Amino acid sequence: MLALLIVAMPAWGANDPRVENLALCRDSWVDWKRTDPSRLTSFGAFRRSDFAHNDNDAFFTPKSAMTIAGLKVTQLFPGSVGMGVGFSVQVDASFEEAKQALERELGKPLRDCEAGDGMRTCELSIAEQRTIMLMSNDPPNDRMTLLGCYYFYEK
Repeated sequence: MLALLIVAMPAWGANDPRVENLALCRDSWVDWKRTDPSRLTSFGAFRRSDFAHNDNDAFFTPKSAMTIAGLKVTQLFPGSVGMGVGFSVQVDASFEEAKQALERELGKPLRDCEAGDGMRTCELSIAEQRTIMLMSNDPPNDRMTLLGCYYFYEK
């Protein structure tokens, strides 16, 4: 059984610390722009080499399996989504699955959860201009969930 799990593990993908740290507010590309432009340049090179992008899309797609908090990453949004400026990823998980995994990873519960207009959201303020957000459609249309770190967010 253990051999089967070891063989299957690569198919799940691996957490990439660059993506995970940005999505979970451990790092900030806004800060990098001010204090360490070389990190921003390095991440841009990583994004171009490890993600596919169609010119008309707002997102990038991983070229190989990738996870955050054990959840499969399907899309990466490096700058903004709607009224939010930050860094987010779409994961292949229901809202509840993503919420549990994120809370386990953070060691803290998400707060300010709301439901309405066909959407569910939760957030957790980490620091000034750093809020972890979780967003998904209401069930049964909640198979994909967006999670990320927002620096500025208009409600």
